[in-house]
Amino acid sequence: MSRWIGVDFGSQRIGLAVGDTDKCIATPLEQLSAGKMSLARIAAHIKSLVESYGAVGVVVGLPINADGSWGKQSKVVLDFAANLARQTGLDVRLWDERLSSFEADLRLKGILTPKKKKRRQDSLAAAAILEDFLASDGPVAASRPEEIRKINRNRDRNSGIDKNFTGEDLPVD
Repeated sequence: MSRWIGVDFGSQRIGLAVGDTDKCIATPLEQLSAGKMSLARIAAHIKSLVESYGAVGVVVGLPINADGSWGKQSKVVLDFAANLARQTGLDVRLWDERLSSFEADLRLKGILTPKKKKRRQDSLAAAAILEDFLASDGPVAASRPEEIRKINRNRDRNSGIDKNFTGEDLPVD
């Protein structure tokens, strides 16, 4: 069994979850206020969670549009994941997060008030990302940030990211 920490990175909030490869079940942990913490503090906090839970790595949800294209937030998340890996030395992977917020909304529907729902949504989204990652052999299939950056540099040296990149030809470990 190996444990992973899941991250749903947003400009306002960051959801965190933990899960393991044996059960493919993730548990929401907490939600951080992105605007109130430096990226270095966020990275240190995630590293402390990895150490506390004995996790082998971190999976960060990568926002990909419904049509498979990448938007501005995709580059922000890719940069965050690359910085997290560089600052902490952790094994950081990226995973398609399409529909993770929708999944979190479904889990909370009718259970919590809108205010309480907002406080839990991002950690539940992180759990949904992590569960999909674990159930889909993510620890073997998911790419690291530097692998995606290398592909993007080769595609378009000026923009840094190809907005029509679908990830179909990402390298697999």
